[in-house]
Amino acid sequence: MTVTEQLSALDLILAQGTLNTLFQPILSLSEQRIHGYEALSRGPSNSPLHTPMPLFGAARHAGRLGELEALCRKNAYRRFQELNLDGRLFLNVSPEVLLEPERRTGHTLELLNELGIPPHKVVIELTEQTPIKDFALLDAALYYYRAMGFSIALDDLGAGYAGLRLWSELRPDYVKIDRHFIDGIDRAPLKREFVDSILRMARASRARIIAEGIERPEELATLVEMGVDLLQGDLFARPTERPDSEPCQCLPHPRPAGALPIEDDASLAALLIEQPGVADVTPVAEVLELFRRQASLNTLAVLDAERRPIGVVQRQALSNIMLKPFGPELFARKPIRRLMDEDFLAVEQTHSLQQISRLLTGHARQSIEEDFVITKDGRYLGIGRAIDVLRLITEQRLQQARHANPLTLLPGNVPIQQCLTRLLQNPREALVCYVDIDHFKPFNDCYGYAKGDEVLLDLARCLAEQIDPQCDFLGHIGGDDFLLVLTSPDWRRRLARLQEEFPMRCRRLYRSEHLEAGCFGSHDRQGHRHEFPLLSLSLGAVHLFPEACTQLDTAQLAELASSAKRRAKALPGNSLTVIDTRRLAREPKGFT
Repeated sequence: MTVTEQLSALDLILAQGTLNTLFQPILSLSEQRIHGYEALSRGPSNSPLHTPMPLFGAARHAGRLGELEALCRKNAYRRFQELNLDGRLFLNVSPEVLLEPERRTGHTLELLNELGIPPHKVVIELTEQTPIKDFALLDAALYYYRAMGFSIALDDLGAGYAGLRLWSELRPDYVKIDRHFIDGIDRAPLKREFVDSILRMARASRARIIAEGIERPEELATLVEMGVDLLQGDLFARPTERPDSEPCQCLPHPRPAGALPIEDDASLAALLIEQPGVADVTPVAEVLELFRRQASLNTLAVLDAERRPIGVVQRQALSNIMLKPFGPELFARKPIRRLMDEDFLAVEQTHSLQQISRLLTGHARQSIEEDFVITKDGRYLGIGRAIDVLRLITEQRLQQARHANPLTLLPGNVPIQQCLTRLLQNPREALVCYVDIDHFKPFNDCYGYAKGDEVLLDLARCLAEQIDPQCDFLGHIGGDDFLLVLTSPDWRRRLARLQEEFPMRCRRLYRSEHLEAGCFGSHDRQGHRHEFPLLSLSLGAVHLFPEACTQLDTAQLAELASSAKRRAKALPGNSLTVIDTRRLAREPKGFT
């Protein structure tokens, strides 16, 4: 297509306003609901400028980018209101458009007022397609929008010209990680390191991170484990003109009480502060009176008609507003929803301490002095304090450290025994697996104990990579014996990856001649030399079913796993032997 044809098509689009607006939801894991929608503009389907790149490229070339983006925003506002969409509206805006000297001010606010959309529901998402020359001028332009109530997001961090400088100088409310770093993050340690560093910076700057471009369940699982709360991608919903209001069905839900991490004894009961919330229509003056009567009250949850939390109000923040000139006159009779903070953290009572800790650290605006909301099936239960989570986790870590293996720092025999006891007392399907390194003693004799310790550390890392920390357990019995308790349904795949990964990790420890030969030599106590295959893993597992839990105690369960391990070690190379406890009722003597 020639440049002339592109410009002609652009003229037609701008003259007739023939743009389509698509919406893609941004989901909040902690709140299990839609946080907002990104508006995406497309040209007419029969136009050569249908897709974004040629459309906006032609407008930039023609010097009409500001005109095109203004049309995009206008269409997005109208469609957002017509569809009655919940949450925030994320709008892509080029920094160069914000800096246009002839840009008319006040037009955006006029249009929003006309449509009844409050500015705090709109997020200006800066898209950096060209280098930014004047950061100070851009900061001043954004200050104008912030003063009106708009939020600011930085799009595609890691893909632009000056992403980190933009972040440090403009202090956005949201930062979106470029899809390149999300694609395959479950298989790319370097990408995980990048995202982890972004999360740490977000906590320091009190920005919220959005991971966009999520397409695979494995990517989602990795991001959830890392503590990312806001999620966007085709895995949940593709951009569409009429978005589904229920894409949250694709989100991982909090596990039921019976599936809490089996190494985590703590319950939210120890954190719950049962205090009433307030209806969103409660006058501000009544809320102030509640704070006045209860000196220890710092946070109140604001609830809708179905007792679902929709915001929080902090004592100090409310007082600051009311102390301003004309504060009481302006707000005393207004409903509290006008002054509530919609950016709050809510957790389900079924969350574990570890899950809550990740959500707290992933929610950039949460400080250690602030409270969070606790819900049951999405309905309000009470308030929790971040400081109490920290205290309980610290106590738990100290207790675990007392019984940890000194080399790997994994839970030792006492927590392993506690884990097996809880497993039998709360019947569920699980796999109890003994992990043993084949030919480990000869390896120590040949290479020395320092190299042997490296092998044990390598195995500990491999094991940790294969477990789901939300529902599995890993312990170190001693020496080269480890214990896994897997409740993940894909345990066979995890164990297969373990047996594939561990020998590869160990290759760096062998001498070249041993690698070439596929074996190493060691002398026995009589001085005779023996050849041994390279290290491999024997896995002896007990597939435990609920009906068998009442027939076993921990000693019998451990003996079953030991028996499975002995059978596995009788086989050459990597091996796995599984005992199925469903046979217990039929053949009880077969398991002695």
